[in-house]
Amino acid sequence: MNETYPEDLVRHVAASTGLSEATATRVVADVNAYFSETVEAYVRRRHAELKDKNWKNDEIWPLLAAELGARSFGAPELTERQLRRMVYG
Repeated sequence: MNETYPEDLVRHVAASTGLSEATATRVVADVNAYFSETVEAYVRRRHAELKDKNWKNDEIWPLLAAELGARSFGAPELTERQLRRMVYG
């Protein structure tokens, strides 16, 4: 078992889902990674995902701004310029 996560949390996830402790550890790690993502990392990742689906930047920036408001990190409202700077520097 991965010692970076509390044993009682892993046991709880395993018991409540019927997963093995090894699988529960991976689930806890995935959830932790999801909630640990920074605003900049999220913007860069989502921008790349949407570009791979042939979205145009004019469609991407408003979507990213809306998605950020619903994320757990509670990002402040960002302008398109701020979003572009996160992606392109």
